[in-house]
Amino acid sequence: MRPEGHCPLHPATSFLVRTLAAERLSAVVDIGANPVDGDPPYASMLSAGLCSVIGFEPQAEALASLMARKGALETYLADAVGDGGRHELKVTAASGMTSVLEPDPARLALFNGFAEWGRVDQRMEINTRRLDEIGEVAAVDLLKIDIQGGELMVFQGGRRKLARALVVHTEVAFVPLYQGQPTQGEIDLELRCLGLVPHHLAAIKRWPIAPVVYGGNFRQPMHQLLEADMVYVRDFTHADQMDDEQVKHLALIAHCVYGSSDLACRCLMELARRGVIVAAAPSGYLQLQHPVA
Repeated sequence: MRPEGHCPLHPATSFLVRTLAAERLSAVVDIGANPVDGDPPYASMLSAGLCSVIGFEPQAEALASLMARKGALETYLADAVGDGGRHELKVTAASGMTSVLEPDPARLALFNGFAEWGRVDQRMEINTRRLDEIGEVAAVDLLKIDIQGGELMVFQGGRRKLARALVVHTEVAFVPLYQGQPTQGEIDLELRCLGLVPHHLAAIKRWPIAPVVYGGNFRQPMHQLLEADMVYVRDFTHADQMDDEQVKHLALIAHCVYGSSDLACRCLMELARRGVIVAAAPSGYLQLQHPVA
């Protein structure tokens, strides 16, 4: 696997790619690929030509935006991923809050701005597909998912494929804003049952409780946790349960997407122990990633 036609890689990244010599590009699946929050976490890995992406986005306008700017390594589908059943999609005033779950007006009113953003402007019937039944998805190395409360439904409908997933980057709710929305604890239990453990809090959203406004900014929070982007990784304390290729892609994603050089190094150490790469590879990687002045 060699990226071509892209900007030069950081020396540590180049070393990692050459050393690992993965048999294929890392497989990214993006469920709820609406680019409302800017570039996805794997953007730099994609721009370097180190991964391919299959994205799912049922909102027509968001899908059109993705299609207009996609590259050769990106595929986007209009399918909604879920439990395989038919659901009503609630299209909200703020597209980032559109969900198959019903917004909870009482909860939304507790937080500045959300009552307006979560107003349902349109309702449409959609069919969902279970992740395990989607033939276009052959492998899941990194799953990025943000579908406003439907995440647990996807995990439960994708247990076979997610049993080999290496990283799951998911939104979790501390205070549910939708009726029947699973909370962080329920998501955590499901992902742990799939052999994944918490690794990183990529983003934490705090929000002021209405009607208090701090410093004239209705978005300025105090302490109340609302939601977070949480990253789970395959349990590296049981590295023997991963095959060589899985360990390689975990190292690449840890390094390229999250800057987790400690996890990448641990993967290199495991591969060196197996005799897959040379024994000096972990120290060589660290010298390039964290050079001593």
